Amino acid sequence: MSTLVIVESPTKKSTIKKYLGKDYNVVASNGHVRDLPGNKLSVDVEHDFEPKYSIVTGKSALVNDLIEQAKKSDKVLLATDPDREGEAISWHLASILGLDMSAADRVTFNEITKSGIAAGMQNPRAIDMDLVNAQQARRILDRLVGYRLSPFVSQKIRRGLSAGRVQSVALRLVVDREKEIEAFKPEEYWSINAKFNPPASKKVFSAAFYGKNGKKLKIKNKEQSDAILSELDGAQYIVSNVTKSVRHKSPQPPFITSTMQQEASRRLGFQSRRTMKVAQELYEGIDVEGFGTLGVITYMRTDSLRISEEARGAAKQFITDNYGSEFVPSKPRYFKQKNNVQDGHEAIRPTNILITPEVFKNSKATRDQYKLYKLIWERYVASLMADCLQDTVKVDITAGDYLFKASGYTVRFEGYTKLYEAADDEEENSGALPVLNKEDMLRLKNIEGEQHFTQPPARYTEATLIKTLEENGIGRPSTYASILTTILSREYVVREGRHIKPTELGIAITDLLEDKFKKIVDVKFTAQMEQNLDNIGQGEMDYIKMLHDFYDDFEKNLSNVKKEMDGVKIKLKDEETDVVCDKCGAKMVIKVGRFGKFLACPNYPKCRNTKPFVVNAEGKCPKCGSDMIRKKSKRGYKFFGCSNYPECDFMTWDEPTKELCPDCGGTLFKQKGGVLACLKDGCGYSKKIEKKTKKQ
Repeated sequence: MSTLVIVESPTKKSTIKKYLGKDYNVVASNGHVRDLPGNKLSVDVEHDFEPKYSIVTGKSALVNDLIEQAKKSDKVLLATDPDREGEAISWHLASILGLDMSAADRVTFNEITKSGIAAGMQNPRAIDMDLVNAQQARRILDRLVGYRLSPFVSQKIRRGLSAGRVQSVALRLVVDREKEIEAFKPEEYWSINAKFNPPASKKVFSAAFYGKNGKKLKIKNKEQSDAILSELDGAQYIVSNVTKSVRHKSPQPPFITSTMQQEASRRLGFQSRRTMKVAQELYEGIDVEGFGTLGVITYMRTDSLRISEEARGAAKQFITDNYGSEFVPSKPRYFKQKNNVQDGHEAIRPTNILITPEVFKNSKATRDQYKLYKLIWERYVASLMADCLQDTVKVDITAGDYLFKASGYTVRFEGYTKLYEAADDEEENSGALPVLNKEDMLRLKNIEGEQHFTQPPARYTEATLIKTLEENGIGRPSTYASILTTILSREYVVREGRHIKPTELGIAITDLLEDKFKKIVDVKFTAQMEQNLDNIGQGEMDYIKMLHDFYDDFEKNLSNVKKEMDGVKIKLKDEETDVVCDKCGAKMVIKVGRFGKFLACPNYPKCRNTKPFVVNAEGKCPKCGSDMIRKKSKRGYKFFGCSNYPECDFMTWDEPTKELCPDCGGTLFKQKGGVLACLKDGCGYSKKIEKKTKKQ
């Protein structure tokens, strides 16, 4: 007998084939084979939102080949990814191939390893129509909102805009934060810090002013600070209380999709799209010396913190063998799940704990794959290690009616911190205080007041925005990367360093939606929609009813708003540049046309001068010496070219820098692997970029 096994990705095809053997023919669907056509709504609203699917453009030959191979096979197994999207792809394949929907021909692999594939093959099941309907509901919902709302937004603001169900909420969060920052009024406050010597010791330690008569006192201005300092002049400083304790510091849980994206952003500087691409590669299979080709992590789209008992046992043995039994907690550590978790998969963990980062580094892994694997491996192993124990000391120091406080700690037992600490878990080590006893008289070395101002909330980074989306129940693990990519690529937000700032266009869209379509950008309403989709996936809600409940009100509101805003056009403020119009001398502004951005004279129609819009980059062209400019490829990727094009055809993916080559004086370009290189013909100079320490 021959069995046809259809997977999603061609990358893992050979790995799965290797484990299944010669009686199995493994082929890939390359993702979706059937979808809603993009050139029309493709949803029959009048007939209970019936979707009008068609074969994805360019996949007809692939589909015909799958049909032919299915006819020749004794059995067909659908082994697409183990999530809603994968379930829907299996359903589409079953529909195209004419398979029995109730037959047990659906298999899932949580990990692409010999044991993971064996477990999946031993537990075939029928296609889960609840999961399929949940995915269909999301797809139809997003299509209805996108295709009905986007043309309206484009008509009222600017051609070619889009308004999505979840992306609009993410954009609103960024816009609201920017408005908070703009409206913020800093308040002055002061702190008083003192430095002391304990009796018979030269060791200096610091203590912070706390308050008066045991109550916390806020110092609002210099006059108040000076008055306190004046009263403290000549005071005696006495240790009034010493509290010692042991602090247990527990590790954070292993990664789920959102926390992996957040930590990769903080520690590695990876954008979420890059993180998910690399994680997919790790899941699908890497050739590791001594282990062969296998998926080195479990499925990377998950919101579950569950760990299999087999994996837990292997980790315990590894920790005992490599760190000692004292690094194993006295009781196994289990992590509390959130209420709306889909517990179909485990947390993200290495499939084989013996593939340590050191072993993996020597495999055929890329630099990005190694960095992310190391992060996943260390986080997972640390999550199952013993607590870190810290001896803490808190000291109260009195000077008359006034109170100062000092604290410090020393590490009694490293526990999991020997291996790993999360980026947001790290704290400044206040170090050990000198030995202090109650009634000790301290010598004052220095005391001074310092002015401060309250700070506005920080702009979102990718990590903090994903965290906020997750906390509010907006989107799901597989959607965060695409949400961020969409609002960035459409220039509704821009990056400023690691932070995300809304553009005027993004603010205009949010203001329009917030004014006229409150539900679309309402955080609680969108979170409830996500909960409804979860309920559909669990068979607790009818997806047709859910679509009616949403769309009937939405369509009525849209119709009313169109009448209300008939003839209204929202004008965006033009962004002024330093480029001077060579016809009338005015500073040119940035406009957006059918083919992207261009420079135009603000005195239109009196002056109709236009110029191409270019973004200058650092450095000079290594070929002709002209300025370098930043460009975008058709797929939106950044590259750099000579401003003297087409006379000079130099272009590169490497980013030009301010640094000059010490050999020839040319511009140095930043290349992959942390290298600065001179690209001038015949030079060949290059050097490693020095990594900055945390202090630097």
